[in-house]
Amino acid sequence: MNRLTWLLLIIVTATSLTQVNAQDVYQSDRTRWAQNAEQFKPQLTETIKRPLHSVVIKKDDASFQGWKAVQTASLDSLYTSSFNKRKEITLDFGQHLTGYFSFKVDTLFRTPDAPLKFRLTFGEVPSEVATPFDPYKGDLSRAWLQDEVITVMDVPSEINITRRLAFRYVKIELIGSSQYYDFKLSDVYFKAVTSVTKFPDALSFGASSIIKEIDQVGLNTLKECMQTVYEDGPKRDRRLWIGDLYLESLANSYSFKNHDLTRRCLYLLASLSDKNGYLIGTVFEQPKPHPQDAQFLMDYAFLYNVALKEFVAATGDSNTGNDLWPVAKWQLNIVKTYLKPDGMMDYDSANKEWWLFFDWKDGLHKEAALHGLTIYTMQNTYALAKTLHRENEVKELPQLIEKMKKAAKKNLFNKKLNLFESGNQKQISYASQIWMVLSGVLSKDESRKTLNALSAANQAVSPGGPYLYHYYIEALIAAGLQKEAKSALVNYWGGMVKKGADTFWEVYDPKDEYLSPYHFFPINSYCHAWSCTPVYFIRKYPEIFQN
Repeated sequence: MNRLTWLLLIIVTATSLTQVNAQDVYQSDRTRWAQNAEQFKPQLTETIKRPLHSVVIKKDDASFQGWKAVQTASLDSLYTSSFNKRKEITLDFGQHLTGYFSFKVDTLFRTPDAPLKFRLTFGEVPSEVATPFDPYKGDLSRAWLQDEVITVMDVPSEINITRRLAFRYVKIELIGSSQYYDFKLSDVYFKAVTSVTKFPDALSFGASSIIKEIDQVGLNTLKECMQTVYEDGPKRDRRLWIGDLYLESLANSYSFKNHDLTRRCLYLLASLSDKNGYLIGTVFEQPKPHPQDAQFLMDYAFLYNVALKEFVAATGDSNTGNDLWPVAKWQLNIVKTYLKPDGMMDYDSANKEWWLFFDWKDGLHKEAALHGLTIYTMQNTYALAKTLHRENEVKELPQLIEKMKKAAKKNLFNKKLNLFESGNQKQISYASQIWMVLSGVLSKDESRKTLNALSAANQAVSPGGPYLYHYYIEALIAAGLQKEAKSALVNYWGGMVKKGADTFWEVYDPKDEYLSPYHFFPINSYCHAWSCTPVYFIRKYPEIFQN
């Protein structure tokens, strides 16, 4: 089921969710939470960058998505020669950047007697510059694509594009000019912005070259997404999602250590939660902070609790933990709503009334994954409660956890296959095994057997992208399969590096480079937050990944 269909379903059911409680659960707290979020809003650092050289984007079947950038001349002639004659140029800034683009035009000879018109096309990857955007057939708004038509009324002039952009390559095309005068581009530059202010230490000397490359690309990805919130992608969607927040904050804790940004995001999400107490999966900052209507994602609401627990563990900030504890505690009402007497979740009802995400993967059945994540959430919430000395407020959790574990083994586990099955069709998927392993339904030895059986299950539904792949690496580590974890990380994220990634992509299937949940690959995000977590693994577990 695609994203648009999910949104329509969620909008239909949102009214029933928001009417559970007529009174605002957090009425006395929202203003304070919003003020705290604003207090921790970072100042962005600004750096001026200029293009390194011009390139030609050439068709090449061996390159990612069939296109590669080939360096041509230096830029010396660009700033001195006629652009009326050149007509078009593609510039390479040498790295992914997020911020604001500017260029200057100046007279070469004769008096300017007419305006100039340019088309600018920005791309995170070469194919984005080379692929025609129209006729547009994607599911998301055409306006996300980064092309601009600019009219310059006066020459000489400096042109500043007000739209914030995320790109490495820009194609500048002249589409309107006068034959009676000539002009040049006298400067091209970019104001890059990020909230990152300090950089982590280098990896150990013994780390392999591919691990170092993966780590650097992961750091670049995270840096670009760390703006005034943890954005999911600086090109698209440019907003805060709980699932991305959790993964970005993990990577940040082992790299840039900008904990104030995590604190801001946790407060912002709490302040914009629905009046019934449930968290909304995504929120906007502009024109003023507000949630996106009807974005009730159950798995993201659960992961907020895990993110808060990890934040308190990383910082020791029990004040923030206690201040936001009511939000985490309230999300447990979701479990109480859907947990049946036999210890199983009422999956059919949950799937109708919430968006269950887990992965961009058509056909994925999510009952087993939801069951595992629910246990995982209760475990992490109870650990948070113990840290805050509030375990008496959730003293029922250990018993519920054990009840759900037993129900999972009884109803979902195929002992002959050593694998968990989901739904009436008994689907075998990576998502199901991952969340059952992470929730501790199986012992460590049993988890190893299950993950080994999974790797041999040819019909298993595989991860659809880096988001679920993160949890696969985490499950391998939890099961003690350290060599397999390193190999999986190197093969998957290293595959992107070998295909030219300087930031990691939202969607990556080694067997289908054109895969897009939105049915038009140029609108994919090629710098995406949930893909940055090799940084977390490589730096948290140096004994696994740096040896």
